[in-house]
Formats: sequence, structure tokens, C-alpha cells
Amino acid sequence: MTPVKLVVLDMAGTTVGDGGLVERAFGRAAEHLGVEPGSADFGAKLRYVRDTMGESKISVFRVLFGTEERARRANAAFEEAYAELVDGGLVAPLPGARQAVEEMREGGRTVVLTTGFARVTQDAILDALGWQGLADLTLCPADAGGRGRPYPDMVLTAFLRTGAVDDVRDVVVAGDTAYDMLSGRRAGAGIVAGVLTGAHDRAVLTENGATHVLGSVAELPGLLEGGGA
Repeated sequence: MTPVKLVVLDMAGTTVGDGGLVERAFGRAAEHLGVEPGSADFGAKLRYVRDTMGESKISVFRVLFGTEERARRANAAFEEAYAELVDGGLVAPLPGARQAVEEMREGGRTVVLTTGFARVTQDAILDALGWQGLADLTLCPADAGGRGRPYPDMVLTAFLRTGAVDDVRDVVVAGDTAYDMLSGRRAGAGIVAGVLTGAHDRAVLTENGATHVLGSVAELPGLLEGGGA
């Protein structure tokens, strides 16, 4: 087996714990567009947000709010609310995540952090954690042509920009959602690892293409070393 030299990791739920900030920020965004908290409409929209964890947020809002103008208003309100919550110290690295990234890089692997958030929010999270420079590259949907997960675009952009491997089968993708799994499989990654620290359980991850399911990203370096990858 050719050693894996490129590792593409999700952020929220995989390497970063946000304590439900996505739902809190969505609540503020929905209220900004006139959706009454506690209403049936609010509940239905919140369920959709939960079901589509991992997808680009602007794509979610396009479905929920119908028009591009309303979707962009919702997205702007969401990003502002999330950034405020991040600035309030409500994000933290998941146990062992930083060490896992450092270990993989020290072992000669290229590590890329990806997100479904906009660049401004991704940078706010990285700044809050002191993670600027932790990975070799960070990507948001806009960096990959605008399409987030479940499209394979961010994984393929990592493949193209880093030049770390010659074959997509030598890429590993790890994340906590069904959309992370779909994105990795559609990109042709040889290892698509689900982690149980975020939105979706073992059954959902497996149903959507996980080749491995781990308790957390802290187990990933051991999987790669143990499997000869």
C-alpha cells in the first residue's frame, strides 16, 4: 500500500468542539429573517440544519429561505453570530486533535483543515484556538469554487494545491458527518474515516461510505501507522 501523504480533516465536530454554536448561531440568523423562535417553522428549519451538518452553510440557507437574497442575509447573520460566540471563548480543540495534526505532519504527511463555514468564520476559529499555521493548508468552500460538502471539491482542491500525492487513492479524509463521508468517497480517497465526536453516529457514517469509524481524530495517526499507510 502506498503511504498516505495527504490528510484532509474537517474542523467543527472533528478537530474542534463548538458546544452547539451552529444551532445557536442559526437561531439568531433565523430570527433576523423573521422566523419566530419556538414556532413550528423554526423547529423544522432547525431539524434541517441538524440533518445537513457538514454542508456549506450558504447552501443550507438557500434551501431554507428560498431566494438568493434571503439566503445571503441569513448567511451573513449566521456568520456574524457565530464569530461573536467564538470570540466569547466558546470553542475548544477536541482532545488530542492538535497532537494528532502535529504527529502526522512530523511523520511527513501534509495536513489540510476544511470547513463548511465562510473564510472569515474559519479564520476566527483558527485565531481563537491559536491554530493559524497548525496545518499545511486551510480551505473553505469559496477556496474550492464555492461548492462545499457533499461535493468532493475541497478534497480535490487540497489534492491539487498541495501536490502531496499523485493519486487520490493515497488521500485520507476524516470527518464527523455523512457529508464528510460522501465528499471523501466522491473524491476517490482511499481512506474515509468517520469520527464519533460530532454530529452523526456510527450507523450514519458507515451508511454514507466510511471505510473506518474512530472514537476520535486522536486515533487517526495510529490507524495510518498501524495500517502501513
